[in-house]
Amino acid sequence: MSENKNRTYTLTDNTSGETYELPVFPASIGPDVIDVRKLYAHTDHFTYDPGFTSTGSCESKITYIDGDQGVLLYRGYAIADLAKESNFMETCYLLLYGELPTKEQQSKFEHDITYHTMLHEQLMYFFRGFRRDAHPMAVMCGVVGALSAFYHDSTDITDPKHRMVASYRLIAKMPTIAAMAYKFSVGQPFVYPRNDLTYAENFLYMMFSNPAEEYIINPTIAKAMDKILILHADHEQNASTSTVRLAGSSGANPFACISAGIASLWGPAHGGANEAVLNMLEEIGDVKNIPEFIAKAKDKNDPFRLMGFGHRVYKNFDPRAKVLQESCHEVLGELGITDEPLLDIAMELERIALEDPYFIEKKLYPNVDFYSGIIFRAIGIPTSMFTVLFSVARTVGWVAQWNEMIEDPSQKIGRPRQLYTGETGRDFKKVADRI
Repeated sequence: MSENKNRTYTLTDNTSGETYELPVFPASIGPDVIDVRKLYAHTDHFTYDPGFTSTGSCESKITYIDGDQGVLLYRGYAIADLAKESNFMETCYLLLYGELPTKEQQSKFEHDITYHTMLHEQLMYFFRGFRRDAHPMAVMCGVVGALSAFYHDSTDITDPKHRMVASYRLIAKMPTIAAMAYKFSVGQPFVYPRNDLTYAENFLYMMFSNPAEEYIINPTIAKAMDKILILHADHEQNASTSTVRLAGSSGANPFACISAGIASLWGPAHGGANEAVLNMLEEIGDVKNIPEFIAKAKDKNDPFRLMGFGHRVYKNFDPRAKVLQESCHEVLGELGITDEPLLDIAMELERIALEDPYFIEKKLYPNVDFYSGIIFRAIGIPTSMFTVLFSVARTVGWVAQWNEMIEDPSQKIGRPRQLYTGETGRDFKKVADRI
């Protein structure tokens, strides 16, 4: 982080009259930051920022978001360009190494990832320790965290080669683990990965094929899945990414850190948003009920919320949603779905949101969770697997952020402070003396 010596903020204590100079660090794009690291030493005060929504916890060169303008950049590249022109493996390389690969680099990277997709065979017994009705995200947390017990040769975070091997293993094995979590839940045999398939194709193959018949991969669905993976690969310092960085700051091994990220992603306010979309569609139940629920959504006194519309970060539009909208309609057209009530409801809600003045004024546009949930539903992925798919895509972002943190000499173990408002001091009484 480079300090601009010419820019400082002056803080004045209104009680003592003392002033303090706080240096300003310039960003290459977006808001500059005020360095408050010495504030406590100078003033005996902490800053107070619940949720850290106004606090920069790290310096990063990976992802940039401008919510007001609807901008999402991976290493400076617009997300729409990557989704249109690139593929998930190329995007993974970009996030990890900072540059798009040459043809030779991409070929080697794809080869190395492909040949790490198998799981240690003893992990099959680990799966069988779960109940059949265990939520797939619970299985993901457990299995990913257990990888460190099977791959001891890639847990030394001080060794660059160990970090690289662990990164490749996590990216490669996540679809295999996810597909196995699904197969286990429905009582079907595990399907091993195939080295002749792309990343997205391999996941679909492991999810939906079975030993009794040949599985034909639909290229339209595979293309849509690849785009979904690209669009969800990273999203700056969100809750799960911050969790990965915080866990990693203690020196925890990479498998444990990614498992922590998965646990954070599981929360309904984070990775569970597209699952909430389907639950909302089921609550509406029928296209004829839409006017009633639209009225409820517009009523300030009604707790009902339309899930999948608007976004906390993107104030005008979600750039990922624009890309996925096209893929969503391509998938529905390819599959020729005409008798799926929930998808009929979704398409009518989309039409209303794009035309109704209330939605336009409030900027309640369909977001990426709305379209990804519809695509998942259309291709037969159960609702319980939606957040699992999110974790498969986000793994590369977590790994890239974790590596960046490890290599940053200014990073320390995470240790947020607090505003204490509890008891100030109490005398202990023995139980016989307590009334």
